Amino acid sequence: MKIVFMGTPDYATQILKGLLGAKFEICAVFTQPDKPVGRKQILTPPSVKQFLLDENLQIPIFQPNSLKEAGIKEQICAFKPDFIVVAAYGQILPSDILGIAPCINLHASILPKYRGASPIQSAILCGEKFSGVTAMKMGIGLDDGEMLGFSFLDIENLKSSEIFDQMAKIASNLIVKILKNYENLAPISQIHALSTKCSKIKKEFGLIKFSDDIDEILRKFRAFDFWPNIFLDDGTKLLEVAKFSDKIYSKSEFGKIVAINKNSFVIAVCGGELEITKIQEVGKKPLNANDFINGKRLKIDDRIC
Repeated sequence: MKIVFMGTPDYATQILKGLLGAKFEICAVFTQPDKPVGRKQILTPPSVKQFLLDENLQIPIFQPNSLKEAGIKEQICAFKPDFIVVAAYGQILPSDILGIAPCINLHASILPKYRGASPIQSAILCGEKFSGVTAMKMGIGLDDGEMLGFSFLDIENLKSSEIFDQMAKIASNLIVKILKNYENLAPISQIHALSTKCSKIKKEFGLIKFSDDIDEILRKFRAFDFWPNIFLDDGTKLLEVAKFSDKIYSKSEFGKIVAINKNSFVIAVCGGELEITKIQEVGKKPLNANDFINGKRLKIDDRIC
């Protein structure tokens, strides 16, 4: 069985590893172009490419800016794939490529919920307790194809980075089962009226205020722990937070320090008390809570910004 694989981040890398471990023939890999990373803008390959290079796997790698470029369809056809497997590739597949072979996408939600670019973060923000991975035969619409199989995951209290890791593992197992049993599967059409969509995450989504409800703050913290984190108006990032109590405060007290503990300090917010254990000001290194408090000489009833 010959497979063309399309994927870019760590999530896709884990799925690719699963396919290789199951001894499928990966005849080509498509991933996003190398991108400049960090302050020095060092040109860095995506996770999938780096994995292939590190393992010295002699699999052809393609990094087109667009799958609509001239010759891309012909390149894929030349490999005569039985399947095209897609996992967080980052581009929409045009119809002429969808027609080459069955294209199976491993989408990180239980469809038809959370079609689009940020299914894991969106599930957290909406307070979902369960999510999972859907193996879907791709069509021309956005994540609206026939469903081939599911794997479920309890996501309550998990951060998005933790969910990505666990979903990658269950997706790698799911795709192996799907491919081995493809001819015996009965695809299920999605109920489009029940669908929800989610957009690409933008940096400004991480902005919080101490007047926000504490549960909303904690959902944002879990959703955006990888990027862009949660941050205040002045850009200060709150890197490790938790609910300390449900004690209620007046609006005038929101943002005040109400307790300083051995390894943390506590801020009054809407609906409770927010415990902060790690923090990072703009242009500075992350600090443990007490180093921050001592450096600023802050005390009870002071504000951090």
